[in-house]
Amino acid sequence: MTESCIAFSGHTCVASGPLAYVAVQAKRLLEEDPTLTVLVLDSATSEPIEVDLRGTVEDVLARLAPATPAAGPTGPEGAPGGAETDQAKAPGRPRLGVVAREVTLLPRHWEWLNEQPGGASVTLRKLVEEARRSTAGASRIRRAQEACYRFMNTMAGNEPGFEEALRALYADDSARFAVLTEGWPVDLRDHSRHLAEVCFTSGS
Repeated sequence: MTESCIAFSGHTCVASGPLAYVAVQAKRLLEEDPTLTVLVLDSATSEPIEVDLRGTVEDVLARLAPATPAAGPTGPEGAPGGAETDQAKAPGRPRLGVVAREVTLLPRHWEWLNEQPGGASVTLRKLVEEARRSTAGASRIRRAQEACYRFMNTMAGNEPGFEEALRALYADDSARFAVLTEGWPVDLRDHSRHLAEVCFTSGS
Protein backbone atom coordinates (compact mmCIF):
# COMPACT_ATOMS: atom_id res chain seq x y z
CA MET A 1 0.00 0.00 0.00
CA THR A 2 2.98 2.32 0.45
CA GLU A 3 4.60 1.40 -2.84
CA SER A 4 5.71 4.44 -4.81
CA CYS A 5 4.27 4.50 -8.29
CA ILE A 6 3.23 6.82 -11.11
CA ALA A 7 0.19 6.76 -13.38
CA PHE A 8 -0.18 8.05 -16.92
CA SER A 9 -3.18 8.56 -19.11
CA GLY A 10 -1.81 8.98 -22.58
CA HIS A 11 1.06 11.47 -22.33
CA THR A 12 -0.20 13.00 -19.09
CA CYS A 13 0.91 12.08 -15.59
CA VAL A 14 -2.29 11.86 -13.55
CA ALA A 15 -0.84 10.91 -10.16
CA SER A 16 2.31 9.79 -8.38
CA GLY A 17 2.96 8.54 -4.87
CA PRO A 18 1.80 5.58 -2.77
CA LEU A 19 -0.15 2.95 -4.67
CA ALA A 20 -3.38 3.53 -2.74
CA TYR A 21 -3.35 7.26 -3.55
CA VAL A 22 -2.54 6.68 -7.22
CA ALA A 23 -5.24 4.03 -7.54
CA VAL A 24 -7.86 6.39 -6.10
CA GLN A 25 -6.85 9.20 -8.45
CA ALA A 26 -6.96 6.83 -11.43
CA LYS A 27 -10.38 5.54 -10.38
CA ARG A 28 -11.78 9.07 -10.07
CA LEU A 29 -10.34 10.00 -13.45
CA LEU A 30 -12.07 7.03 -15.09
CA GLU A 31 -15.32 7.90 -13.35
CA GLU A 32 -15.15 11.30 -15.04
CA ASP A 33 -14.25 9.85 -18.44
CA PRO A 34 -14.65 6.06 -18.86
CA THR A 35 -13.09 6.23 -22.34
CA LEU A 36 -9.64 6.97 -20.91
CA THR A 37 -6.99 4.37 -20.17
CA VAL A 38 -4.61 4.61 -17.22
CA LEU A 39 -1.25 2.88 -16.93
CA VAL A 40 0.27 2.50 -13.47
CA LEU A 41 4.03 1.98 -13.23
CA ASP A 42 6.48 1.32 -10.43
CA SER A 43 8.36 4.61 -9.99
CA ALA A 44 11.72 2.93 -9.46
CA THR A 45 11.66 0.13 -12.05
CA SER A 46 9.00 1.31 -14.54
CA GLU A 47 7.42 -2.14 -14.34
CA PRO A 48 3.63 -2.06 -14.86
CA ILE A 49 1.48 -2.54 -11.77
CA GLU A 50 -1.82 -4.34 -12.15
CA VAL A 51 -4.62 -2.38 -10.47
CA ASP A 52 -8.22 -3.54 -10.67
CA LEU A 53 -10.27 -0.33 -10.93
CA ARG A 54 -13.70 -1.96 -11.11
CA GLY A 55 -16.41 -1.10 -8.63
CA THR A 56 -16.29 1.73 -6.11
CA VAL A 57 -13.26 3.47 -4.66
CA GLU A 58 -13.73 1.35 -1.54
CA ASP A 59 -13.70 -1.80 -3.69
CA VAL A 60 -10.45 -0.73 -5.34
CA LEU A 61 -8.77 -0.05 -2.00
CA ALA A 62 -10.03 -3.32 -0.52
CA ARG A 63 -8.41 -5.27 -3.35
CA LEU A 64 -5.12 -3.48 -2.73
CA ALA A 65 -5.03 -4.40 0.96
CA PRO A 66 -2.51 -7.19 1.62
CA ALA A 67 -4.06 -10.52 2.48
CA THR A 68 -3.59 -11.85 6.00
CA PRO A 69 -1.39 -14.97 5.83
CA ALA A 70 -3.07 -18.17 6.92
CA ALA A 71 -1.87 -19.71 10.15
CA GLY A 72 0.59 -22.55 9.57
CA PRO A 73 0.67 -25.93 11.26
CA THR A 74 1.55 -25.99 14.92
CA GLY A 75 3.51 -28.45 16.96
CA PRO A 76 3.05 -29.59 20.55
CA GLU A 77 1.77 -26.93 22.98
CA GLY A 78 1.15 -24.50 20.12
CA ALA A 79 4.78 -24.39 18.98
CA PRO A 80 5.11 -23.47 15.30
CA GLY A 81 5.65 -26.45 13.06
CA GLY A 82 6.16 -27.03 9.36
CA ALA A 83 8.72 -24.84 7.61
CA GLU A 84 9.84 -23.07 10.80
CA THR A 85 10.64 -26.37 12.49
CA ASP A 86 12.52 -27.51 9.41
CA GLN A 87 14.43 -24.22 9.36
CA ALA A 88 15.43 -24.63 12.99
CA LYS A 89 16.86 -28.05 12.14
CA ALA A 90 18.67 -26.82 9.03
CA PRO A 91 22.43 -26.18 9.16
CA GLY A 92 23.67 -22.64 9.58
CA ARG A 93 22.54 -19.94 12.00
CA PRO A 94 19.10 -18.81 10.76
CA ARG A 95 18.51 -16.55 13.79
CA LEU A 96 21.51 -14.49 12.66
CA GLY A 97 20.48 -14.56 9.01
CA VAL A 98 23.16 -17.10 8.11
CA VAL A 99 22.00 -19.76 5.65
CA ALA A 100 23.98 -22.88 4.77
CA ARG A 101 24.17 -23.77 1.06
CA GLU A 102 26.42 -25.94 -1.03
CA VAL A 103 29.45 -24.29 -2.67
CA THR A 104 31.48 -26.24 -5.24
CA LEU A 105 35.18 -25.37 -5.51
CA LEU A 106 38.38 -27.03 -6.65
CA PRO A 107 40.62 -28.57 -3.97
CA ARG A 108 43.18 -25.77 -4.26
CA HIS A 109 40.42 -23.22 -3.60
CA TRP A 110 39.36 -25.02 -0.43
CA GLU A 111 42.98 -25.26 0.70
CA TRP A 112 43.45 -21.52 0.27
CA LEU A 113 40.18 -20.70 2.03
CA ASN A 114 40.96 -22.93 4.98
CA GLU A 115 44.31 -21.19 5.42
CA GLN A 116 42.68 -17.76 5.80
CA PRO A 117 41.93 -16.25 9.23
CA GLY A 118 38.47 -17.34 10.32
CA GLY A 119 38.31 -20.22 7.88
CA ALA A 120 36.40 -20.74 4.66
CA SER A 121 32.99 -19.33 5.67
CA VAL A 122 34.33 -16.04 7.05
CA THR A 123 36.63 -15.56 4.06
CA LEU A 124 33.85 -16.24 1.55
CA ARG A 125 31.57 -13.72 3.26
CA LYS A 126 34.31 -11.09 3.18
CA LEU A 127 34.97 -11.73 -0.52
CA VAL A 128 31.28 -11.42 -1.34
CA GLU A 129 30.94 -8.14 0.57
CA GLU A 130 34.02 -6.69 -1.13
CA ALA A 131 32.67 -7.68 -4.54
CA ARG A 132 29.30 -6.13 -3.72
CA ARG A 133 30.92 -2.83 -2.73
CA SER A 134 33.15 -2.72 -5.81
CA THR A 135 30.27 -3.33 -8.23
CA ALA A 136 27.56 -1.34 -6.42
CA GLY A 137 27.96 1.76 -8.58
CA ALA A 138 27.85 -0.11 -11.86
CA SER A 139 24.85 -2.17 -10.73
CA ARG A 140 22.99 0.96 -9.67
CA ILE A 141 23.58 2.59 -13.06
CA ARG A 142 22.56 -0.57 -14.92
CA ARG A 143 19.29 -0.79 -12.97
CA ALA A 144 18.62 2.90 -13.64
CA GLN A 145 19.26 2.43 -17.36
CA GLU A 146 16.88 -0.53 -17.46
CA ALA A 147 14.16 1.48 -15.70
CA CYS A 148 14.61 4.45 -18.00
CA TYR A 149 14.66 2.26 -21.11
CA ARG A 150 11.53 0.42 -19.95
CA PHE A 151 9.63 3.66 -19.43
CA MET A 152 10.78 5.26 -22.66
CA ASN A 153 10.06 2.14 -24.68
CA THR A 154 6.55 1.90 -23.22
CA MET A 155 5.57 5.56 -23.22
CA ALA A 156 7.77 7.38 -25.73
CA GLY A 157 8.53 4.83 -28.42
CA ASN A 158 6.86 6.95 -31.11
CA GLU A 159 8.40 10.26 -30.05
CA PRO A 160 10.90 11.97 -32.38
CA GLY A 161 14.50 11.14 -31.55
CA PHE A 162 13.52 8.14 -29.42
CA GLU A 163 16.24 5.80 -30.69
CA GLU A 164 18.90 8.52 -30.62
CA ALA A 165 17.87 9.38 -27.05
CA LEU A 166 18.36 5.75 -26.04
CA ARG A 167 21.82 5.78 -27.57
CA ALA A 168 22.63 8.94 -25.62
CA LEU A 169 21.35 7.28 -22.44
CA TYR A 170 23.68 4.31 -22.81
CA ALA A 171 26.54 6.50 -24.03
CA ASP A 172 26.43 8.59 -20.83
CA ASP A 173 25.70 11.74 -22.86
CA SER A 174 23.31 13.78 -20.73
CA ALA A 175 23.55 16.92 -22.86
CA ARG A 176 22.47 15.11 -26.03
CA PHE A 177 19.76 13.25 -24.13
CA ALA A 178 18.34 16.59 -22.97
CA VAL A 179 18.36 18.00 -26.50
CA LEU A 180 16.71 14.94 -28.02
CA THR A 181 13.90 14.82 -25.44
CA GLU A 182 13.19 18.56 -25.40
CA GLY A 183 10.30 18.35 -27.86
CA TRP A 184 8.54 15.46 -26.13
CA PRO A 185 5.26 15.92 -24.21
CA VAL A 186 6.16 17.61 -20.95
CA ASP A 187 5.30 14.79 -18.54
CA LEU A 188 7.03 12.13 -20.66
CA ARG A 189 10.07 14.33 -21.05
CA ASP A 190 10.34 15.21 -17.38
CA HIS A 191 9.91 11.66 -16.11
CA SER A 192 12.36 10.29 -18.68
CA ARG A 193 14.92 12.86 -17.57
CA HIS A 194 14.23 12.09 -13.92
CA LEU A 195 14.88 8.38 -14.48
CA ALA A 196 17.98 9.14 -16.56
CA GLU A 197 19.65 11.32 -13.93
CA VAL A 198 21.11 8.35 -12.11
CA CYS A 199 22.48 6.95 -15.38
CA PHE A 200 24.71 9.89 -16.19
CA THR A 201 28.06 9.81 -14.44
CA SER A 202 29.99 12.36 -16.50
CA GLY A 203 27.81 15.34 -15.64
CA SER A 204 28.14 16.53 -19.23
